[in-house]
Amino acid sequence: MSVLARPRLPHRPFSRAARARAADTAHRAPWPLAVAGVAIGFLALLPLIYLVIRATGAEADAIAFLLRPRTVGVVAATLVLGGLVAVGTVALGVPVAWLTTRTDIPGRRMWAVLTAIPLAIPSYVVGFAFVAFLGPRGTLQGLLAPLGVERLPSIGGLFGAVLVLTIVSFPYVSLATRAALLRLDPSVEESARLLGDRRTAVFRRVTLPVLVPAIAAGTLLAVLYAMSDFGAVSLLQFDSLSRAIYLQYGASFDRSLAAVLALVLVAMTLALTWGEARLRSRAGTYAASTGRRPSGVVHLGRWRWPSIVFLGAVVGLALVIPVGTIAWWLIRGLAQGEPLRLVLRVAVDSFAVGAVSAVLALTLAIPVALLAARYRSRLSWFVGSAAYAAYALPGIVVALAMVFLATRTFTPLYQTLALLVAVYAIRFMPQAIGGLRASLGTAGPRLEEAGRTLGDGPVRAFTMLTVPYLRPALVAGASLVFLTVVKELPLALLLAPIGFQTLATEIWDAASSGFYARAAAPAALLLVLSMGTVALLLRAEDRTR
Repeated sequence: MSVLARPRLPHRPFSRAARARAADTAHRAPWPLAVAGVAIGFLALLPLIYLVIRATGAEADAIAFLLRPRTVGVVAATLVLGGLVAVGTVALGVPVAWLTTRTDIPGRRMWAVLTAIPLAIPSYVVGFAFVAFLGPRGTLQGLLAPLGVERLPSIGGLFGAVLVLTIVSFPYVSLATRAALLRLDPSVEESARLLGDRRTAVFRRVTLPVLVPAIAAGTLLAVLYAMSDFGAVSLLQFDSLSRAIYLQYGASFDRSLAAVLALVLVAMTLALTWGEARLRSRAGTYAASTGRRPSGVVHLGRWRWPSIVFLGAVVGLALVIPVGTIAWWLIRGLAQGEPLRLVLRVAVDSFAVGAVSAVLALTLAIPVALLAARYRSRLSWFVGSAAYAAYALPGIVVALAMVFLATRTFTPLYQTLALLVAVYAIRFMPQAIGGLRASLGTAGPRLEEAGRTLGDGPVRAFTMLTVPYLRPALVAGASLVFLTVVKELPLALLLAPIGFQTLATEIWDAASSGFYARAAAPAALLLVLSMGTVALLLRAEDRTR
């Protein structure tokens, strides 16, 4: 052997268990972060846990209550509402997505923005606008009065609920379908065209199967939104499960039976989510073909004007009628001396609660996002899944559960702003978790490690180095939580202290009593706030690119 050759040292590899322990130690979360994550996950699970415990106390009464014709009718009505909204959102959303991505329709980008804005408008604002415009004593009746029209038919019931909820939720389908169309590899469609298929056949046999997962995901969100909605169905006097839960609690104060109804709504939500996942998995083989080359533009030809009329009708229903009606009744209210001072006070209170809730939601979201991005384990999976539990539940269910908890366990907190803000933060923190988790994943721990080598502690290194990098995600998350809190209705109705009003409850109280001029001012403020917050979110999104 050459004298220059280095002797080979014996190699003793670690056992599999030893390597697993070393990896676990390297990725183990610090105990303060782990404790904080578990506590946050437990808080988010409280509504679901308490509903199950409370409903089990009813037992025999619960079975008889569920089998009552009235209960069966409400459940059936809710399913019918969800099914019709699903059909309506697909009928509007898919053509809107295709026209704004694949065709030469004039103002394509403008139409894409205008058809997305309704997603930021609360359903009860649109419901109030339609009742005030198309109702028996609404704006349209006043315009038709010189022609001898004294009273229009009621817009309430199933028809009005389906119309309003379809209008406010179709962007879920259009945005998801639009994203899928933009990702679609055009060579797949071009190959079918070269084989002699017509454009309609290509869309039916090639394009549509690729879009099925996106359409299903958007439709699921729209249906869940419709089935859990409380404000619009209440204004339109439609008996869905969410309204029945509220009436059951308010009329008889029977908490156990109200909890049973809430669990029925939760079960329907889980069933729909499972069905959408199965449909997506079956369509997964079609969704694999993606590309970056832009697709060719379809020339509409003689269909250009019908397409413009279609998009104009959608925007008219979703934006022009709500905005125009609110402006009309606001002007009438000002002319009749409707006081705006009280509305401004309510707005200030709503903004204050929204701001505090947004800060608290970010505070809760950061540990969850850190666990998910930096320390992937069973613990982080549990905390992340639990954090979304309250967000997945309908708002009326969460409100009902927290009323139960506050009156039995946290009595000093009942009817306090502290409880309202805490519930807002717990329920809506997932809106901030997603962006924070993505930003933390791209940042990595290197910034903090550099600070640690310079003598900074872990908290100071995170605060001084990582937080500035997270600023766009923090702004976007806080804006989204703020907007959601300000326009949220069921939690405010059931948990707000006596005498405390938000913009949402002010609109609901005035519109449900027929005082349209009084409801116009808070509705106008909420519209302006919604559009402003959407602009802020888009600006924060642009900064992250």
